[in-house]
Amino acid sequence: MLNYLIVDNIIKEALKEDIPYGDITASSVVTPDSKAKASLIAKEDGIICGLSVFERVFSILGGVKFTSFISEGSFIKKGDIIGEVTGNALNILMGERVALNLLQRMSGIATLTNKYVKKLEGLNTKILDTRKTTANLRILEKYAVKIGGGKNHRFSLSDGILIKDNHIGYAGSISAAVKLVKENSSFVRKIEVETESKNDVLEALEAGVDIIMLDNMSPSQVKEMVKLINGRAIIECSGNITLDTVRDYALPGVDFISSGELTHSIRAFDISLKNFTRL
Repeated sequence: MLNYLIVDNIIKEALKEDIPYGDITASSVVTPDSKAKASLIAKEDGIICGLSVFERVFSILGGVKFTSFISEGSFIKKGDIIGEVTGNALNILMGERVALNLLQRMSGIATLTNKYVKKLEGLNTKILDTRKTTANLRILEKYAVKIGGGKNHRFSLSDGILIKDNHIGYAGSISAAVKLVKENSSFVRKIEVETESKNDVLEALEAGVDIIMLDNMSPSQVKEMVKLINGRAIIECSGNITLDTVRDYALPGVDFISSGELTHSIRAFDISLKNFTRL
């Protein structure tokens, strides 16, 4: 579920950026009380995500109704009419770009995530996102991952303990870092450690961690580490994993695969607001 206290703030800030003093072009062409309608059209195949956010943009501006013809998370095809906006012509024009930007990005993330999920069909491995998100859009981007069939990793540094290379470097070793975490954090928190070698994995197991991340390993190395861990910890795999290689990494039996690509490298889904007609 989306927290609309946060979502509304994202939208309002985006509108401030795009129309800080109004739309001087639309205001010159369209009268303030004129009405219009326009169709929201898909220009490629994929997963639609962010319909409620799209609608919210126009709700905030006021005087515009969005009617969706397709459910959130549906697979849509090029040429499909997703929905229609009707109402105040000026507000439709002022909100168009912000609404489309958010909808296109969220649909792009959901579509890419769904491609990863399909690559893992028949396996128990789940695909995860990361914190490699667009500044201030994390709630929308992680929501889009879920709509695409993926799972969310931690939302913030306040959510979960993940001991990475820099923490280990500062503490001096994996065991030292784990010891400090156990001494200084709540016992209810699971502890995850990033590992880059067999020795790292052995040390993490000896330290009694809950989750071991296998970072930047090859599929053959992952297979060896899965056997070594042998169910003694949850296994996450990460680091330069692509759509072409994700199944190879999953086959040894890892529990989770995390990919920054889901949010930091996606291409916006192609959607347009067309057929703008005066009523």
